Amino acid sequence: MLIGYARVSTSEQDTRMQLDALGRAGCRRIREEKRSGRDTKRVELRRVLDELREGDTLVVYKLDRLARSLRDLLNILAELGELGIGFRSLTESIDTTTPAGRMMMHMLGAVAEFERGLIAERSIAGQRAAMDRGVHCGRPAALTMKEGKRAHELVAAGKATLSGLARLHGVHLSSIKRAIARAKNGAG
Repeated sequence: MLIGYARVSTSEQDTRMQLDALGRAGCRRIREEKRSGRDTKRVELRRVLDELREGDTLVVYKLDRLARSLRDLLNILAELGELGIGFRSLTESIDTTTPAGRMMMHMLGAVAEFERGLIAERSIAGQRAAMDRGVHCGRPAALTMKEGKRAHELVAAGKATLSGLARLHGVHLSSIKRAIARAKNGAG
């Protein structure tokens, strides 16, 4: 069975063109989403995915009506593939029920994986460059250097316990341990 899915976009709030095209393509049922793709709670999409059965085909007018990003698209298509459900995009002429369509989706997946790798490499390189310039990466310390020194003095003198200091400062025990270690090493 062909089941259609139509969704509005920021610039196109009317789905009539999509509904007409899905009807012409032979969709027996069509789910219509009136929420933006940025809204992660796409109720109608979830419904249509739950309705689909092995051997069915999900049909959309355009790829961007189904997913917010390439990663989102590939995740949805992987879910469909695992369930034995086909996918067709009318505008892009993609049809995973054919060998050529499946190959196209594998190529898109490879490109997306390559892109994720490049982004990760650039992110790591940027972080290293920032650290070389003395920029602190990550969350700020829960306690100041002064608080860490004071905690170290209190624990060393037996006037406080680590867990007591954690409760006093409203932080996790590991935060107290790190603050004391920074204070001992004199690192900011």
